[in-house]
Amino acid sequence: SNASCPTNCLAPFVKVLDEEFGIVQGTMTTTHSYTGDQRLLDASHRDLRRARAAALSIVPTTTGAAKAVSLVLPQLAGKLNGIALRVPTPNVSVVDLVINVEKKGLTAEDVNNAFRKYADGPMKGVLAVSDKPLVSIDYRCSDESSTIDS
Repeated sequence: SNASCPTNCLAPFVKVLDEEFGIVQGTMTTTHSYTGDQRLLDASHRDLRRARAAALSIVPTTTGAAKAVSLVLPQLAGKLNGIALRVPTPNVSVVDLVINVEKKGLTAEDVNNAFRKYADGPMKGVLAVSDKPLVSIDYRCSDESSTIDS
């Protein structure tokens, strides 16, 4: 199994950031469509937040995505943590990552160029970079695991 949608999204771009700039620590927030484990209408559930109407609520919850990344990138063990927000959309996840890196003096252009280098090279078909003003529905059926909104 490929773990979760947020893990599939997070792992490629975290790999790039760590290889190019050295991740010291980071925190992610994933905004994810509600899942089959949630109730469409208020109903019983062992997690009171997930008992609430998924199609009508933003539900803060836990995520294992940051921890799962360290299973494939063990050098990141203990460096990443995160939370999840389940939202009433049918598909697609967004990961917002804030990190501290070893390399100093970086610009947005430096980071975007690193992503483009990998997207056009060793991660072609897994990682993409976009500077278009797209929204979640535009990424349905995307072939790549991660698209960086540059």
